[in-house]
Formats: sequence, structure tokens, C-alpha cells
Amino acid sequence: MSQKNEIPILVLSILITVGLIAGGFWWFNRKSGLDLNKINLDSTNMPQALSEKPNATTFASVKDVPTGLFNYGGSTSWAPIRLVVDPAIQAARPELRLRYVEPNSASPGSSTGIQSLIDGQLAFAQSSRPVLDQELSRAQQRGFNLKQIPLAIDGLAVAVNPSLNISGLRIDQLKSIYTGKINNWNQLGGANLPIKPYSRRIADGGTVEVFVQDILGDQAFGSNVEFVSTTTQALQKLAVSPGGIYYASAPEVVPQCSIKPLPLGRTQGEYIAPYQEPFVLPSECPGKRNKLNIEAFQSGKYPITRNLFVVVKQNGQAEEQAGVAYANLLLTEQGQELITQTGFVKIR
Repeated sequence: MSQKNEIPILVLSILITVGLIAGGFWWFNRKSGLDLNKINLDSTNMPQALSEKPNATTFASVKDVPTGLFNYGGSTSWAPIRLVVDPAIQAARPELRLRYVEPNSASPGSSTGIQSLIDGQLAFAQSSRPVLDQELSRAQQRGFNLKQIPLAIDGLAVAVNPSLNISGLRIDQLKSIYTGKINNWNQLGGANLPIKPYSRRIADGGTVEVFVQDILGDQAFGSNVEFVSTTTQALQKLAVSPGGIYYASAPEVVPQCSIKPLPLGRTQGEYIAPYQEPFVLPSECPGKRNKLNIEAFQSGKYPITRNLFVVVKQNGQAEEQAGVAYANLLLTEQGQELITQTGFVKIR
């Protein structure tokens, strides 16, 4: 056969081969139900049990919720959320049994919760501040990583006695009060009245850690600061102390009847209230209560805001699945709405 005749035969063979391959590809794609055009090897398409799935709307629609009893603990700022959200989760998803655990020899808080998580005493932890580098390092030494999942927005509110006549505070003035540089309200335009600052101890939780880091610039508390064990104790003292001042998570402070939340600002006179205007007077409470200034918290106009996190141990075991499932439940529309009802600001 001449070379001239071989060329058309060779082209025809190639065309037949290509046709067979294309037909086989079409048949496999149709029969297998697999869309090969959508295959993606990106790590974000790994099994969803170990990543947040914010597209679910209700607790019932969340997938990969494990069965069993799981201990968790941590931030006291999370208490209002636990009180409202957890019973709703238990009603909708009874297979996920949750038990809040306090440490045996320390006060409950973000730090003790994360430490207990690292030590294997908790399945996941709740925190009102980001995970610290030293905590990440300790976890890695144990053979796993920690992942923090933001679920809500919170802010720190500063409260004083209702009788104190002062319109607001700058952040630098607040710092000077708690480091002992300002000790009388007349230095801030108020009455000739000694200032009595209250605080929980820095080991007690993430709220104090955020305050010390962001407001005090890691400086020590002044000698005039009186330390209390709980926010309830501090608010009780504040109600009978004309010169008292205290800070805590905004939902714990803003609705209270016996104290007055103060507007805060970075510059003189440009104060942002942690409550919605108009201010509800103590005499009108509890018939009316002050509500959180959600817009100022979401926009960042309010000067002291932060995220609340669930901290998950990334070890590929049931406790990781429980922590991620808990976060997924709170990221649903139902979970975010319940978070709003507790006084916090939803994150999505």
C-alpha cells in the first residue's frame, strides 16, 4: 500500500478512536451519576462533619451531629446563651447530650475552659476572647490543633451607680481609673466623690483578659481596685456604692435596673451608648429595660467589642465532631435568632 493511501486510513482510525473515548466518557458520566465537571480537590470539599456549615436554617437540618454525652465549659459571658440556646438544642437534637462542667479548683472562665479542653477534660470550650499563642503551643505539644469558631458579637459595658452625674467616659480615662491615676470623679467633671473600681481577677475569665489587654495596655490594676468573684456580686456592690464603677459583658449589664451603663468614646464628647436611646431610667425598670445597641456593636462604632468563640480540638475524634456540630447549630438561622434573644449580636 502506498504512503498516499495510508494517510486517509490513519486519519479515519484516529477519528474512530476519539469517538469511542468520547462515547465512553458520556456513558460513564450518565450512568454513574457523577458530574466530572464538578470534581474539586480543594480542601474545603473535605467531609463536612469537621467544618462549619452555616447554610442550615434550623437545628433539625444540621447534619453530622454525633450521639453521646459531651462535657463542655468555659466563659461565664456565655451563660445567657447557654441558658436559652442549649435547652432548645436538646429538644431538637436529643442525641447530642450536653453537660456544662466547671473546673474543680479554679473559677470558670475562658482560660480555664481552654486549659481543660487541652487537658482532655472537655469535648469543646466556650471563650469570650481569641485563643492565645501559648494555648495553641500547648495543644500542639499534645498532638492536636485548636480551632476557634466565632458565633456571636459582644461588647464590654461600663456601669456606675445611677446617682452619678456623668455623661460618659473616654477609653483613656477608663484606663486611668483602673490603673489608679484618676481616683476622684471631680477629675472627670463629676461630684467630689472617690472612685471605687471593681473587677474580677484576670485569672477569672476572658472578659478581664480583654479589658487588661485592650484597655489597660497590659498594665497592672491600681491598688484601689477591689476584686470580686462574680458580676452579680459586683453589681450588688455598685448599687450601694455612689462612686463605684464596674465593667462586664454588655448583655449582663445593660438591662440591669440597679445600675447605669455609661456611653464610651475614643475622643471627648463623641460617646456611643451600649444601650438603645432613649435611656430607660431606673425608676421605669423593670417595667421597661434598656436594650443592647445592636447597630453600634455590629458596625464597630462602639469602642469595646469582641467575638464569642467555640474552641474545638482538631483531633479527628468524636469530641471534635461534637464541637463543630455545636458551632454549626449556633450558626443556623434558628441559633443566631436565639443568640439575639439573649442580648448578644448575631455574627451573620
